[in-house]
Amino acid sequence: MRYVLLVFLGACSYGILSTIVKLAYEQGYSPAEVIGGQMFFGFVISWIPALFFLRTKPQKRQMLLLVAVGLAVGSTGLVYYNALQFIPASIAIVLLFQFTWMGVLVEAVMSRRRPDKQTLLSLVLLLAGTLLAGGLFETGGLAQFNLMGVILGLLAAVSYTLFILFSGKAAVAVNPWLRSSSMATGSLLLISLIYPPVFIWNGVLWDGLFPYVFLLAFFGIFIPTVCFNFGIPHTGPGMAAILGAAELPMAVFSSYIILHESVSLLQVVGVIIILIGIVLPELLRQREKRQKPSQAS
Repeated sequence: MRYVLLVFLGACSYGILSTIVKLAYEQGYSPAEVIGGQMFFGFVISWIPALFFLRTKPQKRQMLLLVAVGLAVGSTGLVYYNALQFIPASIAIVLLFQFTWMGVLVEAVMSRRRPDKQTLLSLVLLLAGTLLAGGLFETGGLAQFNLMGVILGLLAAVSYTLFILFSGKAAVAVNPWLRSSSMATGSLLLISLIYPPVFIWNGVLWDGLFPYVFLLAFFGIFIPTVCFNFGIPHTGPGMAAILGAAELPMAVFSSYIILHESVSLLQVVGVIIILIGIVLPELLRQREKRQKPSQAS
């Protein structure tokens, strides 16, 4: 159960990011500064605890593999934050949330096993709740689609699916703190190639950018990567994809509290359906476990 809670916490941490990004964009900062700053400080704060575990001496091949997994983290932020330039956050997060069924599909293909009834029911609830919570049925919801934004949003979903998959499979014997820091290194390398970190020396970092990128690094790199590295090897990528749906209710909640954005009744209903979809599979599995001993006796 604790591993389920860790993955849930990591997903909730991701849900805060869209609100922080909106605040940074409102202050005039560019995607290059926001994404670059997030990955830079994510790298720094991930390596601080990891330095105490270097004595475990992981293999170079394992570390390089984890750096490669970090490319998925960096590319998710890259395409998702750029999608927000073309489409509203409500549409972008609906597209990102396609990772729920993508993750379950990938696990089913890899394990050559059909998803169980609880998982399929959960997916139906999650997709229905996502459409409602994302505001697609509000006035003008569908009219806000933009082809480039849709493509970037779906690419973010694919990239996030790959991250969930590989974070639970790659070099699981390596200490989770070192796994997280290695992934953060891969993210920083990718983003630095696309957006050179000029914000470090051009003065913008200490002219107001720092609080935004530090919070993005903490909630978008440090907490979720650590939680996923500890939790996903035990829950599996399919269950992790379902738990990852907690991101959307948290995004709606933080937007309402911090940005004072209006939340419609349909969105509230959608959030409730998503939460039911997250909790339901685990409740049904626990009930089945309790029923089996009684049936055997």
